[in-house]
Amino acid sequence: MQTIPSLDISALQTFYKQGGRVADIVETVFARMSEINDPGIFIHIADKQALLLEAARLGEYDPDKPLFGVPFAVKDNIDVLGMPTTAGCPDYAYHPDKDATVVRLLKDAGAIVIGKTNLDQFATGLVGVRSPYPIPKNAIDPSLVPGGSSSGSAVATAHGIVSFALGTDTAGSGRIPAGLNNIVGLKPSVGALSTTGVVPACRTLDCVSIFALTVDDALAVFSVTAQYDESDAYSKVLPAKGYGSAPPVLKIGVPARQDLQFFGDEAMAAAYSDALKTLERFGHTLIEMPFTDFYDVANLLYEGAWVAERYAAVQAFMDAKEESFHPVTRKIYNGAKNLTAADAFKGFYALQALKRKVSPVIASVDVICVPTAPRHYTLADLEAEPIRENSRLGIYTNFVNLLDMCGIAVPTGTRTDGLPASVTLLAPSGKDGLAATLARELHKASGLALGATGWPQAAPKPVVEVDEDLIELVVVGAHLSGMPLNHQLKDLNAVFSRQAKTQDCYRLYALSGTTPPKPGMVRVDESDGGEIEVEIWKLTPSAFGTFVAAIPAPLGVGTVSLADGTSAKGFLVEPIALKGALDITDYGSWRTYCAG
Repeated sequence: MQTIPSLDISALQTFYKQGGRVADIVETVFARMSEINDPGIFIHIADKQALLLEAARLGEYDPDKPLFGVPFAVKDNIDVLGMPTTAGCPDYAYHPDKDATVVRLLKDAGAIVIGKTNLDQFATGLVGVRSPYPIPKNAIDPSLVPGGSSSGSAVATAHGIVSFALGTDTAGSGRIPAGLNNIVGLKPSVGALSTTGVVPACRTLDCVSIFALTVDDALAVFSVTAQYDESDAYSKVLPAKGYGSAPPVLKIGVPARQDLQFFGDEAMAAAYSDALKTLERFGHTLIEMPFTDFYDVANLLYEGAWVAERYAAVQAFMDAKEESFHPVTRKIYNGAKNLTAADAFKGFYALQALKRKVSPVIASVDVICVPTAPRHYTLADLEAEPIRENSRLGIYTNFVNLLDMCGIAVPTGTRTDGLPASVTLLAPSGKDGLAATLARELHKASGLALGATGWPQAAPKPVVEVDEDLIELVVVGAHLSGMPLNHQLKDLNAVFSRQAKTQDCYRLYALSGTTPPKPGMVRVDESDGGEIEVEIWKLTPSAFGTFVAAIPAPLGVGTVSLADGTSAKGFLVEPIALKGALDITDYGSWRTYCAG
């Protein structure tokens, strides 16, 4: 038998390509379950013999199945055919007649369901301890809360029992447990993954989330599952694209210093500061932004409309069997019984007013970087203050779905006390790829082992260019990332592709009298030119046409020859504009000239 690899997806694919058997991975999964010996992780485990038969059915490696032989777990509020769905409440249990849409897509891609994982009952909570079943132990330190509500999914992934796990995320349940267990937690844009076959918490906000050991793994799962589903009224066409290379300069929003809250956890504050320094070392620009309005949005989630929505999801069951609920969950849901439709509308109005205030703030940056959680809480902390500490855990997560943003939690290092540090990168709906690209760079820079396994990070997968129908555009000046006119590209949903250099047959000039300042690039004889650093962005044909039509004279678009022997359409300038211009070719780039 071949040596069993770590269970990250790239390692598994290599194992299978070299002739490894799926049956051996099944055996490894069960051996790891025995080794970890945490009865709180799974509520239901698939029959081993049935899994071995499934492994035999899969046969030899099939490259057409992108998740061939990859073991995964499913939060027990998501339907899996042949397994009960309990939502963390035994009396609520039912046997679904088919897989949830996301589970079916994963099975079709060759993945294997190992079992159903524990959760805060009805996905209500961020702590992971509101369950009638044994509580999953935090994979890093068992004295700490595991995080919730997707506790079992996060812990199973962190221990390497499975390669990835599905969770759900309404208020942070797909991010908080990831941050507390040293793994990646991808919360997609609302509607990107179908919620058909998912027990709702807040139907208008719910997302199926992905826990993985690496960002590459999370995106591999996302690319399989991000498909429009007619059976889900909230499903959106948000294809998985734009992942691979981050622009050299991003505007990254961070909470203003006076608005940051860590509730006394200085180690978490220091770790967050270190993560921001890493982003600055990457060359990105940090922009402090007022955050009190975001906190006000977060507070809405457990008031009025959205508490009522949680109650509405299970109203018939709760009214009939209230005693079946966990005491804390029961208290929260009972709070909705006295709410009126007027209360709900007041919540909607308050949210809309806050959206109006924060929208320009969100639009002013490319992504927002926040701590995943403000601190680590012990189980004893939760016993003393079960509701307050839960609310505090969600200070950086509760507002995200209400504002229709995507997010990804990513490990960034180890705190001074040895506990995991994590940040979450947030972006507007549909920008999942951009947030993940930056998260990938942060995780790589951390040098951390994967989860609690001790397995080293594999080399990141090479960037694979997607979106072959897009048109490349070479930009050289004010449209570069981080420059004043870059927003014109982003407004057209342009995707950054790569940095490049021109052939050594161009000269670059700082034009006179332009606002904002702009350069002009002209082609000359090779003996008189130099290489100029540029960026390549991609646009749809219609967006490309819109962009080019808006370019004012004396600038225009022509064919630019690149140092790698390729060419693309890009910015050039009419020679008449060079009167009074300053030749800056020797700087090598507009960015270098502006910096110095």
